[in-house]
Amino acid sequence: MELAKITLRGQITIPVEIRKKLGVKDGDKVIFIEDNGRIVMENSVRVALKDVQDAFKGEADRLGLVNEQDIVAMIKEIRQEKQGHVNASHA
Repeated sequence: MELAKITLRGQITIPVEIRKKLGVKDGDKVIFIEDNGRIVMENSVRVALKDVQDAFKGEADRLGLVNEQDIVAMIKEIRQEKQGHVNASHA
């Protein structure tokens, strides 16, 4: 267990071991999440990444993407479609 003191301005210094466990360094942001009446501090980048991963869960299957080559092919197709729209609007 680690202990931190709150200053008059409401600031704390996060102990080194906790920073290491959170994977945060100078300039990084943390997020406070309420979980069943408890306040949990997390690395905001990790939380955002997990949210994105959760949002895209199942999309690869839905789109029929099995491997990296499928993704590259899809990106090329999208780029060609966009280029076609740009060319059509300038005609």
